[in-house]
Formats: sequence, structure tokens, C-alpha cells
Amino acid sequence: MTELIIDLNTVNPIEFFGVNNKKLDILKKRFPLLKILSRGTQLKLSGSAEQIKLAKEKIELIIQYMERTGDMSEHYMERILGTDETEVADNFIDKNPNDILVFGPNGKTIKARTANQKKMAREASENDIVFAVGPAGTGKTYTAVALAVRALKNKTVKKIILTRPAVEAGESLGFLPGDLKEKIDPYLRPLYDALDDMIPADKLNYYMTTRVIEIAPLAYMRGRTLDNAFIILDEAQNTNDLQLKMFLTRIGANAKAIITGDPTQVDLPKNQRSGLDKAMRILRNIPGISHVELDEEDVVRHRLVKQIIKAYDKAHIQEEQQEKEYQEKKRAQYSKRDSGQ
Repeated sequence: MTELIIDLNTVNPIEFFGVNNKKLDILKKRFPLLKILSRGTQLKLSGSAEQIKLAKEKIELIIQYMERTGDMSEHYMERILGTDETEVADNFIDKNPNDILVFGPNGKTIKARTANQKKMAREASENDIVFAVGPAGTGKTYTAVALAVRALKNKTVKKIILTRPAVEAGESLGFLPGDLKEKIDPYLRPLYDALDDMIPADKLNYYMTTRVIEIAPLAYMRGRTLDNAFIILDEAQNTNDLQLKMFLTRIGANAKAIITGDPTQVDLPKNQRSGLDKAMRILRNIPGISHVELDEEDVVRHRLVKQIIKAYDKAHIQEEQQEKEYQEKKRAQYSKRDSGQ
């Protein structure tokens, strides 16, 4: 007798098994010669090798469909189990690609909700390094973390490394209470929040304890080589040239990286320039490095956030125009004075 365990980490197990295990019963009815047991997010098959092979092919088709659509009717499950797999695949293979990124606790669906978020997912699957830039609220960090969690669940990477520069946005890090970890944690809180949405608390705690998932300030990356990892550098606009180069040169074998940032919200001291724009410019034409630019149309926060971004953009354009007119006026005055008029 042969046994096989199939992980259902990339789909919603509740949706897969159905209400009162009705869909599981359909699967059992289709393969009466197999013993099929559900164990949390796993499916255990016992029986002949030939039957298990056939069942595995059908189950993988079901998982493939559910990864793309998030759900499946009992009728469609019967179609997949009872028809030629090539025909079934043709019916659904292109339906909503990249929409479903991962399932969180209690079956919560994490989706790529906008065109550019879907582009992030597509580019991350086709490239090893992706720059994703855009204003606040466009889901850059959240989408990047979801892609990392999906890669971990699919076992395409062995660990996730999330990092941010600990740059002060108008507050002094030194005057915050607590030890170094307590001082730094607030800067990393958006990363923790995203993970909380996607991984059950007990499993997340296990991953953090065993360093399968690591969250650390950017300075802690120096001197390391990051192999078999999905690495995210968040708030990259707050890195200088040397810091961003240091991060990019940490990437090792079988690793992927997403660099996110908002060039309009640089918190570096006035005497330092952000390294994000330069990195995107000089690395733009290298194969394997992709660039995704999100905008106000990708904002998924409160409806007013989109209007706030537009208002600031408009004000920025007006200020630039006023500065240009002021400089032209000054030049005209100097020119007039120098000519002796």
C-alpha cells in the first residue's frame, strides 16, 4: 500500500473540503478504492500507486483552479474529477491569474486587488528582483509580503527576510523608551501587521522563533549572504546609495527580492540623498530586474487617501512652478543690474 500527503497551504481548506465535508465526499466517491483522510491543511491518500497517481493529478487541478479563483462549486469539482484534465485545464487556466496570492487564518483571502498589484505578482514570478514604487496606500508592502508567504508555503524558498531602514520620521530613536529591539520594533510594525493577516499566530511564532521568518533593520544585513530566501526591503526611499547597494549585493543563490518605496516620502537628513531613484535608473535595463510603478489608482486604503495624494501632487507642481518663476525673476533682476540699467 502506498501513502501520499498533499498540502493545501495555497488554498482555503474550508472551501476545498466544503460545508460538512461535502466536496471531500465527492472526492471519496470518485476514488472508492482509496482511503482519503483530511488532516487540517493536509490530505492523506492511501491505496495503490496507480490510483494515488490519478487522484493526485485531479487534486492538483482542483488546487490550481482554486488558487486562481478562490472557490469552487460542487458541480465544477465533479467536472474536474470526471472529465479529461486537458479539457478542464483549458476551461479555467486563464481565469483570474495572479488574483489569489495566499489564504490567511480562518480562510481569509489575500488578493492582488489592482492592475499594478497583479503586475507585481506577475513580475515577481518572472524576475529575481522587483522594484515596486508608489505613494502610500497602494499595497506595495502588503502585496510583497503576500508573495513572500506564498513562496514559503509553496516551498520555492526556505525563509523570508523582511527588512527596513530604521530612519526617524521627525522623532528621535534615541529618546524612545526600551532596549534596542523595543526601539526598532515600531519601525517594523507594518511588516508584523501584514504577516499577522496571512499566517496563524502560533505558526507565525514558530517561524519567528526558528528564524524561518526574520524581521530586522537594514543595518543587520551587512556581511550576510541570503540564499534560498524571499527578501523584502521596505521603505527603500530612506536608504542612501551605499545602503541600497549593500542590500542588493546580499542576494544569494535561489533568492528573490522585492524593493518597495515611496520617493515622495523621504525621511533622510537634508544632507543625504535617497539611493532609490539612482538604483532604479542604473539597474533598469538589466535582465531579471523588473520595475513596477503604482499610482493613486492603486490606493486601497480609505477613499480620501486617493484625494489626499492628488492634492499633494497638485501642490507640489504649483510649488515647483512658483519656484521656477521666482528664479527666473531673480535672474532677470540680476541681468538688469549687471547691464547697468
